[in-house]
Amino acid sequence: MGSQDGNGAEEALPPPPPVPPNVVPVKAEAEQALELVKKKNARVPMARRNLGTKGQRTPLLTNHFKVKVSNTEGHFFHYSVALSYEDGRPVDGKGVGRRVIDRVHETYNSELSGKDFAYDGEKSLFTVGALPQNKLEFTVVLEDVTSDRNNGNCSPDPNNESDRKRVRRPYRSKTFKVEISFAAKIPMKSIASALRGQESENSQEALRVLDIILRQHASKQGCLLVRQSFFHNDPKNFVDVGGGVLGCRGFHSSFRTAQDGLSLNIDVSTTMIIQPGPVVDFLLANQGVRDPYSLDWNKAKRTLKNLRIQVSPSNSEYKITGLSEKPCEDQMFTLKQRNGDGFEEVEVTVYDYFVNHRKIALRYSDKLPCINVGKPKRPTYFPVELCTLVSLQRYTKALSTLQRSSLVEKSRQKPQERMTVLSGALKKNNYDAEPMLRSCGVSISSSFTQVEGRVLQPPRLKVGNGEDFAPARGRWNFNNKKLVQPIQIDKWAVVNFSARCDINGLVENLMRCGNQKGILIKDPFDVIVENPQFRRAPPLVRVEKMFEEIQSRLPGQPDFLLCLLPERKNSDLYGPWKRKNLSEHGIVTQCIAPTRVNDQYVTNVLLKINAKLGGLNSMLVVEHSPSIPMVSKKPTIILGMDVSHGSPGQSDIPSIAAVVSSRQWPSISRYRASVRTQSPKVEMIDSLYKRVSDTEDEGIVRELLLDFYTSSRKMKPDQIIIFRDGVSESQFNQVLNIELDQIIEACKFLDANWEPKFVVIVAQKNHHTKFFLPNSPDNVQPGTIIDNRICHPRNNDFYLCAHAGMIGTTRPTHYHVLLDEVGFSADDLQELVHSLSYVYQRSTTAISVVAPICYAHLAASQMGQFMKFEDTSDTSSSRGGGMTSAGPVPVPQLPKLKDQVSSSMFFC
Repeated sequence: MGSQDGNGAEEALPPPPPVPPNVVPVKAEAEQALELVKKKNARVPMARRNLGTKGQRTPLLTNHFKVKVSNTEGHFFHYSVALSYEDGRPVDGKGVGRRVIDRVHETYNSELSGKDFAYDGEKSLFTVGALPQNKLEFTVVLEDVTSDRNNGNCSPDPNNESDRKRVRRPYRSKTFKVEISFAAKIPMKSIASALRGQESENSQEALRVLDIILRQHASKQGCLLVRQSFFHNDPKNFVDVGGGVLGCRGFHSSFRTAQDGLSLNIDVSTTMIIQPGPVVDFLLANQGVRDPYSLDWNKAKRTLKNLRIQVSPSNSEYKITGLSEKPCEDQMFTLKQRNGDGFEEVEVTVYDYFVNHRKIALRYSDKLPCINVGKPKRPTYFPVELCTLVSLQRYTKALSTLQRSSLVEKSRQKPQERMTVLSGALKKNNYDAEPMLRSCGVSISSSFTQVEGRVLQPPRLKVGNGEDFAPARGRWNFNNKKLVQPIQIDKWAVVNFSARCDINGLVENLMRCGNQKGILIKDPFDVIVENPQFRRAPPLVRVEKMFEEIQSRLPGQPDFLLCLLPERKNSDLYGPWKRKNLSEHGIVTQCIAPTRVNDQYVTNVLLKINAKLGGLNSMLVVEHSPSIPMVSKKPTIILGMDVSHGSPGQSDIPSIAAVVSSRQWPSISRYRASVRTQSPKVEMIDSLYKRVSDTEDEGIVRELLLDFYTSSRKMKPDQIIIFRDGVSESQFNQVLNIELDQIIEACKFLDANWEPKFVVIVAQKNHHTKFFLPNSPDNVQPGTIIDNRICHPRNNDFYLCAHAGMIGTTRPTHYHVLLDEVGFSADDLQELVHSLSYVYQRSTTAISVVAPICYAHLAASQMGQFMKFEDTSDTSSSRGGGMTSAGPVPVPQLPKLKDQVSSSMFFC
């Protein structure tokens, strides 16, 4: 048994390897980019020119609560906090900081002039007014601090005499040194400046202090904190989504500056947590098995690592470090026992120790591995049935499709219910009693803020036979209507990967419905059914064998393949099948997994097929005439940009950047996509412009501009409208100065004298603002737009609910117009954004965000499936590799699409 130093520090790590001299760390690169932005004449988000006026005015309520700040002459003082153990080593364990600072506050109140603290849990502490000195040092003692290092080869028991002598108890008092040093002074009047649109580092810091006060308030109530959201340990807030995972409902709260002043935005928030309770119950649910003897313990080891448990009967808390290699009845350890005046060492099993020495009855642990809470060389074992998972432990892996749909179903709330819950949360939080807020002179209204919305008229849509119509409540259908530009399908076949359905009936329905909509579909060449002997083969093999069959049975390459898959979601065949068709053969394909086949289902499938093969289902009347303000007058290309990242916890999966572009101007309903990989978790798109020689640019934008030129009667766009998804407010300057610069470079590379005008708009769905109709249980009407009172005090932003919220509470899209060189009026730009929610070819509804962004998301998602089945070990090329201390990390490239499908809407 090793010795214990009793202060919870990790064992000393070896020094890091030396960094080669030519390597630039990732962070430095990002900082260089930002420095670049600061140095030159950097673009900043534009100011609002005017408000929109079109649409029927309607009063609304929003979940922003007005905030008054009376102490505007005061100052926040920012102090740096350094925590260390007695011997001077820094404290790096999370969670202990708040307890240490609370103890400092209790113990040294008079030395601190009775000041209240706002502490962020790490290295920053704020006060209203100054502390007595610029540098203060304190020593405090905490009892009951769980040691990170649990010692010994078995379970310590504080009530057991021999145990107490054998090991040091993991629960013990510890001494901490605390150093508090002055860092900065932040005037509270900077908040008032921000409300006038004059944002500064001071105003952002002042608002951050207010947000930290809210987090601290929640922390004192024992909440789990996740950024600006907090979650109470109340089983009433838990919903089981399967697999041992619970959705935990809590609240988001953050201070926002707006045209109407400061407000507190409160919303319902959900995070995923591990099912608390017996470890075995969690594992059974997680793996979907009925008894502990059927568990896959290798998988269990990965799942349990780093989770916190309580162990009975002592209720001590530990972190799981692993599992024992042998079952409880066979796992030996060395026990020191008193023998006369000395000690003797005896080898016992964990099972024998607990049952015979500790007299604890064990029902089923004998044949199961033990939970290890010790170190690799000094394990500490507990029988699994004595271990209970602590509540409020976050589950950070990606949810399965079933878990996600279960969560959505169980956590959605109708507007009225959400309003009631939010009002209750505001009362329960009792912010008026928070001493820090009182000393700032902050008071928060208990009423939802009233705003004025406007309901825009839906754009008229054109379909076949010269018909046009106005959609009602954001929805329409193709009953008794023909598609505006239907295609003809001559050479096609059906491929069945062991899906069970009436294929002949499906083909008949497809041909009949197609005919009604104007799509002429000839009989398929063949129906090719998978050879049963390959059903259990790997996905790549199944696809390969199917293509061998297709090539042997069809007279030539088909234009289109209808593919029947056995699973509705997440089929392993989807990625390899799409890749084979699009990048190796250039064949358009539609995958379906039919369960209930009716006319509505078949029509929806036909809409996708028609768009993929170059047809158009419906279009805007103003697009056909053409009479879209600003867009129809001069050649205009519309870009939609999105980056999708791997699931949480997958840090090595490349991010996928997709840009879609409109084609065949003056159309704004047809798009094509260009998709590239880039370094994992990098949000800025780095392949918009990729100059490889004086005459070559391999970037995305060149490819899209050339396509626009050839599809739009050899015209270059005079105007480029960019919609960007997935960036936060802190990244707006990078979009304007890094991404936009790349796009301008790509234009200059094509023609040095060409100077198109740009419009840059960011769309955000991931925010917490909701709107409600006063005295009505319904959602706001589709087409509702808000650009007053709760929007940014200076910048040009607005909220739009383009779609009909059928279930739950409608989530508006928050549009930020960062740049407008074209000179749109507020009404014209808002109408254009609204209209772009009606050109999505896959559905007969207005969608919640503009179609180009949806298409970019689809293209990234579909081509991301190509990567899942790649062996990337031998891929050496990189389109924008990241840097680490060991040099560039190669990022595997996506395969190129064949020319015959590269400009199609294959993603539709």
